[in-house]
Amino acid sequence: MAITAAQVKELREMTGAGMMDCKKALTATEGDMDKAVEFLREKGLATAQKKASRVAAEGLCKALVAEDGKKAVVVEVNAETDFVAKNEKFQGYVADVAAQALNTEAADIDAFLAEPWALDTTKSVKEALAAQIAVIGENMNIRRFAQVKEDNGFVASYIHMGGKIGVLVDVETDVVNDAIKEMAKNVAMQVAALKPLYTSDSEVSADYIEHEKEILLAQIQNDPKESQKPEKVIQGMIQGRIKKELKEICLLDQVYVKAEDGKQTVGNYVAQVAKENGAKITIKSFVRYETGEGIEKKEENFAEEVAKQMGK
Repeated sequence: MAITAAQVKELREMTGAGMMDCKKALTATEGDMDKAVEFLREKGLATAQKKASRVAAEGLCKALVAEDGKKAVVVEVNAETDFVAKNEKFQGYVADVAAQALNTEAADIDAFLAEPWALDTTKSVKEALAAQIAVIGENMNIRRFAQVKEDNGFVASYIHMGGKIGVLVDVETDVVNDAIKEMAKNVAMQVAALKPLYTSDSEVSADYIEHEKEILLAQIQNDPKESQKPEKVIQGMIQGRIKKELKEICLLDQVYVKAEDGKQTVGNYVAQVAKENGAKITIKSFVRYETGEGIEKKEENFAEEVAKQMGK
């Protein structure tokens, strides 16, 4: 049967697939729109499979906060190139993923990928991702998400460098005003800039401390001068170095980056804002995502790639 331009246009709008792919799908299914959608979904999955071996280490982190500020989410969606990460279609898709993640009940990424895609419940999140891979033409991956809720305060968010880093900060407070919101944003910026591992030293496990002590003791024993010092002095040195390290890795003990005296800690800054606003404020936790962290990026050998393309 003859396939009309109107049918092709309708299928393109439904699926986001290319014109020739839509025409081919309609021809193969004799104009049956539902079957044509399935045809393209299957093609999308096949395309995704081919691209799955390619490393997706670029992409975006996106944060989304509910209107009442009580709940927020940060997601990381990866693509192969920074060029695609800057593409409006990709950015729109990441925003859709964040919107879904804000309301999901999924406990982990596998459960999230298996749930129905909110914008088209005939597909799972994973199948909708495969369709995007077919349209955009690069391997993509919804890598992770984190949802934070705070009934007794609010959740602040911060996105750095257009999506390279995404941060959420859980703020428990009995007063919510512009000054406290600004403080929360400043703390989120601190997290983005200085990469703390913990909120406070109370979160640091005894095992971590013991491990660090063992490393520091070994360093001292391997130093001809320091190893000759009395045991009491050595233990004092270890405690001092542990204390210094905790100040670097614990958010509230870090020196606040905007401190006018260059000494004020984040904890003291929060306390100052609390006092100025007659509030009780606790920074309970934070989430920090950095795009591609921990993913081994493929080193391209362009000469080798060209030779391969030429069959040499």
